[in-house]
Amino acid sequence: MNVFEKRLTQIKSEQEKLISRSNVMLETGNGIYERYEFPVLTAAHAPIFWEYDLNPDTNPFLMKRFGINATFNAGAIKLNGKYLVVARVESVDRKSFFAVAESPNGIDHFRFWDRPVHLPETHEPDGNIYDMRLTQHEDGWIYGLFCTERKDPNAKLGDESAAIAQCGIARTHDLKHWERLPDLKTKSRQQRNVVLHPEFVAGKYAFYTRPQDGFIEAGTGGGIAFGLANRMEEAIIDIETIVDRRHYHTISESKNGQGPAPLKTKAGWLHLAHGVRHTAAGLRYVLYMFLTNLENPAKVTHKPAGYFLAPQGDERVGDVSNVVFCNGWILDDNGDVYIYYASSDARLHVATSSIDRLLDYVLNTPGDDFSAAETRKKLDALITRNQQYLKALSSMI
Repeated sequence: MNVFEKRLTQIKSEQEKLISRSNVMLETGNGIYERYEFPVLTAAHAPIFWEYDLNPDTNPFLMKRFGINATFNAGAIKLNGKYLVVARVESVDRKSFFAVAESPNGIDHFRFWDRPVHLPETHEPDGNIYDMRLTQHEDGWIYGLFCTERKDPNAKLGDESAAIAQCGIARTHDLKHWERLPDLKTKSRQQRNVVLHPEFVAGKYAFYTRPQDGFIEAGTGGGIAFGLANRMEEAIIDIETIVDRRHYHTISESKNGQGPAPLKTKAGWLHLAHGVRHTAAGLRYVLYMFLTNLENPAKVTHKPAGYFLAPQGDERVGDVSNVVFCNGWILDDNGDVYIYYASSDARLHVATSSIDRLLDYVLNTPGDDFSAAETRKKLDALITRNQQYLKALSSMI
């Protein structure tokens, strides 16, 4: 067996072992959701025929010719009985593309479809694309909203990092054939983390946006905003109203953004978002939740204090450390919820819960009163309430 054949046998065996292994639910948790031992997607899940030239004449040492660096920040949907994620796949040249991976159960055995998503461009070519949110809208289309990044034409000479981010829009019925629509237009110079609401609001298409002044910094951008557009074929938002505002000394003091499209529940629209704050070690990204009114999805009714999910253990290590990010979740018919979150711009994980548990968390967890004294008072009140229960429990043991 020559070098090519030996390496190919090893690579195929290792990848099949990776993809076919069962994920393991971690025993200890917080009662809100379960984490799992293994990521659901990594760079190693990329098909061998994406990375390698499989012709022994042109690649006798079986070297990677097209390296995959990371698989993360995935939109998610259940379609035709399959759990599908549209992952951001980043090659070693730092360009990203979208690719669909499929699972029979939502927690393991994810396999990429043979080819990445063929996403048409607008008249203004994309410098990079990433972080697609999927919305199955009541108009019958599946919309994919994503960030399209282009070099800032007004950048200073020699500045090769200044960019402008906007919201790209595409739509499909099957995740295979995509129609590209013009980019969303707002009055904000930069837009990231734009999400389409799944239902019409006042007969219009509703969006959650994140206006910001700079490519990285939110600047005067106040937080997650809400806006309406008459149509998707040329979506224009004239007014962005802040729904969930940034606050000093909170998990979202630097910036925040909508995650996936909200889930409709009996108690309201359930939202998952990310918050960012500055630390001595850099930016820290966590996830948090809130609930908005069923009739008025721009009105927040409940919002627990602090984070819902934060990076832990190996999740803190990656290309951009100390980060969790979510732009995809699936509500199953039986009420189970699959939350697909990425860690440190490197890999994709799943956490599982139920709609009942998530509502219990959002409805009954105290909010943030924005002071250390008030936080201590809430803890004191909980301890006082629990004293009687602790006595009762000790007498039972």
